Amino acid sequence: MSSFRLNLASLVDDFARHGKQTAIVAPRGVRQRRTTYEELASLSRRFAAELDVRHITKGDRVILWGNNGAEWVAAFFGCVLRGVLPVPVDAGSLPEFVRRVQTEVKPKLIVTEIERLPVFSGTESVLTLDVLGQTITAQFAGGEPSLRETDPVQIIFTSGTTGEPKGVVHTHKNVLASLRPIEAEMQKYLKYERIFHPLRFLHTLPLSHVFGQFMGLWIPPLLAAEIHYETRLVAGDLIERIRRRNISALVSVPRILDLMQAEVLSRFPDLRQRLEASRGMKAWQRWWHFRDVHRLFGLKYWAFICGGAALPPAAEAFWNSLGFVVIQGYGMTETTALVSLNHPFRSVAGTIGQVLPGREVQLSDEGEVLVRGDTISNATWQGGHLTQSNSEWLATGDLASRDEKGNLHFRGRKKDVIVTSSGLNIHPEDLEGALQRQPGIKTAAVVEVATEYGPEPLAVLVMQPGGDVNEAVSRANAQLAEFQQIRRSVVWPEPDLPRTSTGKVLRREVVRRVESGEFSTTSDGSLNLDSLGRVELQARLEQQYGVALDDTALQHVQTTKDIQTVLQSQVTARPEQHIYPRWPWSRAMQAVRSIFIEFVAMPLVRFLARPVVQNHVKTWPTAPVLIVANHVTSYDVPFVLYALPPRIRKRVAVAMSGEMILDWRRARNQSNWLLNLVAPIQYILVTALFNIFPLPQYSGFRRSFTHAGEAIDQGYSVLVFPEGKRSPDGSLLPFKSGAGLLWKELGVSALPVYLHGLGRIKVEDQRWFRSGSIVVSAGEPLQLTAGTSPQGLTDILRDVIVKERDAHGVNESTASTIPPTL
Repeated sequence: MSSFRLNLASLVDDFARHGKQTAIVAPRGVRQRRTTYEELASLSRRFAAELDVRHITKGDRVILWGNNGAEWVAAFFGCVLRGVLPVPVDAGSLPEFVRRVQTEVKPKLIVTEIERLPVFSGTESVLTLDVLGQTITAQFAGGEPSLRETDPVQIIFTSGTTGEPKGVVHTHKNVLASLRPIEAEMQKYLKYERIFHPLRFLHTLPLSHVFGQFMGLWIPPLLAAEIHYETRLVAGDLIERIRRRNISALVSVPRILDLMQAEVLSRFPDLRQRLEASRGMKAWQRWWHFRDVHRLFGLKYWAFICGGAALPPAAEAFWNSLGFVVIQGYGMTETTALVSLNHPFRSVAGTIGQVLPGREVQLSDEGEVLVRGDTISNATWQGGHLTQSNSEWLATGDLASRDEKGNLHFRGRKKDVIVTSSGLNIHPEDLEGALQRQPGIKTAAVVEVATEYGPEPLAVLVMQPGGDVNEAVSRANAQLAEFQQIRRSVVWPEPDLPRTSTGKVLRREVVRRVESGEFSTTSDGSLNLDSLGRVELQARLEQQYGVALDDTALQHVQTTKDIQTVLQSQVTARPEQHIYPRWPWSRAMQAVRSIFIEFVAMPLVRFLARPVVQNHVKTWPTAPVLIVANHVTSYDVPFVLYALPPRIRKRVAVAMSGEMILDWRRARNQSNWLLNLVAPIQYILVTALFNIFPLPQYSGFRRSFTHAGEAIDQGYSVLVFPEGKRSPDGSLLPFKSGAGLLWKELGVSALPVYLHGLGRIKVEDQRWFRSGSIVVSAGEPLQLTAGTSPQGLTDILRDVIVKERDAHGVNESTASTIPPTL
């Protein structure tokens, strides 16, 4: 490592030096894609060469609009290598804002995702992140020889959707001024890092955010750390990922810590009492006292790295009391990265740390933070060109105080300060902190309203179920000075306040809706959703509100009011849980299963039924696939496996009815008491020998999709029956719309298999023993068509099964008239 870098392009050399160590783990649908540092270096240099091929040169602009991932990072560093300016845009930005940025910077290239392409219709120079590695040149390019640390490195637009967008221009020097002292300080601890290597960061911030970049682009290559990007911000899922992936630290905004605190408190109802009992304990005693909480997160997990907004002292104290380290930094887009940082091993609770080397901080008479130094951006992009600023000091608009040891204490935003008619300053953060400490309040924002007596604070509250507004406000007032007293409050009618992509409350939107009275829509709020729409709705709600929702609860929602009721009640609801086993994936069980399938199951199928296999596959796939088949009997799985080559059928995970599996586990709903008794044994044997997992019809299907993705990542093909239930007579039933969504989320080829002959045997009670009348037909694998809707993909799957059926001359209209006697 070099502690004195000339430019940021040198980080690509670090990528190459780290070789086959994992650099990035990023979600791709329900799967997790791993990228090594070596692969990341290669893709970055190929993108740099692609810029040369397209005659995009130093100083030109490239818009990057998409979710975090290896392709995003490679495109960014490819630009850095050639001196081209990437323009990162938040993945959650509205198309109107992106078009305005496009008009501002006049990019030579746009790099985005397939689903966002319609925004740029008519634009020729577009690359898609989804298939970046398959569409750019195979040539390599190195760094631009004329690159200097004073050259611009990127443009970040901080404006919202109103007003003219203004981009902050960062130079290499701005970033390096933050990076160099941290890299030098790291040298003292690298010998200890080897013990815990690799450090793994679960990263939840957009890479268009400076703190997200600091922890997602600049710091990791200094340590050869693994970055696990995550976009689905559901507290329970985040905790599970932390434990299962052996995460070392979470990189997030304070809002995520709030959600995780609520999740931990719901799992350990007596935790507040235990926290009180732990006062005065030594660090090791505290860790042992809360060892169950640490087991929940995994024993490698130790820190929360928080930025983007101020963390309330109560939240910091909560995690510190449990034995976790909380590291806070302070910075803003104009300061490029961090102004101050709590040292990981010398953190001071309740502060945003000490000022880092290379920058100078002063506090004005009002307490406003003024900053100068090499990290400060002195250029903006507005009106289609770059404009330099001559101001030496940056007025941040943030208020802070400094203690005797030099630690900064954040006090809020200057523009948010409410100046009463008495001339007293009220800081909303003080009032919000008092409110959020009350048990009945979920979250709160304090905004200024005009009254006949002058400006006054208004508390906008989101209440917990059963919370008493008057009681909560009264208790909060008991903790505030007389001039700070909250005399006006309203209850926000939605489950959360409006927020930015980094979790900050959109105060302007809160004020606008309070003043206009837009607390409800004028329509009846009808949703008119089909089953696929409910899946997509659930994903959006979980992302926005950070809670895992029970699928069953959403099956009956009809209006927006129903959704609010579900969200409010979901805090305490915990439905019966399905189990998604990984023990069948162990090497020992894989060996046992392979022996059983090849030497027991397949010979029995051959001897008993003598099925005919008709394969239309020219070349069997070498990678895992999604196997789709029609469903007729309880014995369809062995027939499907019989049609596959041994190397594929030995590594298949089978999705079965979640409700049926749950009944086996619970020893219930079988036809008699004896079958109920042996049902758990049946569950264990079928799980072990056929590698089954639940695909519920009513609750938990999103978790099932995730398990299917994990199976694919482990090298298993996944077998599903898209009809969702057995056909009574062998005729094809409608495919569930979730089949196409699963295919899209898995991102693999689909192998169609059609079972013919079982319907007539089932209905007409024909002879089946060694009849040879059962035909198993496998079709040519289907490549996933990017950009196709889930319903469109479902239709493709059914059409190909229909094609296989028609090849056998089956008249479905005749078959479907046979009475289903069995």
